[in-house]
Amino acid sequence: MKKVRTKFRSEYPINFKFDYKDPLTLYRFIMDGGKITPSRISKISLAQQKQVARAVKLARNLALLPIGIRANDDFRKPEAISPKPFEI
Repeated sequence: MKKVRTKFRSEYPINFKFDYKDPLTLYRFIMDGGKITPSRISKISLAQQKQVARAVKLARNLALLPIGIRANDDFRKPEAISPKPFEI
C-alpha cells in the first residue's frame, strides 16, 4: 500500500493564524536574500500564504524582521518578543 502524501504541512493546521508579532515563525518563511518563500516550496495553503506575506510585510515595516539580504544574516536573527513589559 502506498503512503498518502499530504499536500500541506502538518505543522501549521488550516486554522493556524500567522501573526506579525511572532518573528521566529515568520523567519522560517524567508529565503536567502530576504524573499518570502513561495507556497509551492513552503507547502502551506493559499490562504496561509497570504497571511504569511501580509504578516512578513507588516513585521518588516515595524522593524521586527530584517529587510533584504540582511534577512539571512546569523547575527540579526529575530528574538522572541516577551509579553511582559520591560523592567527598569
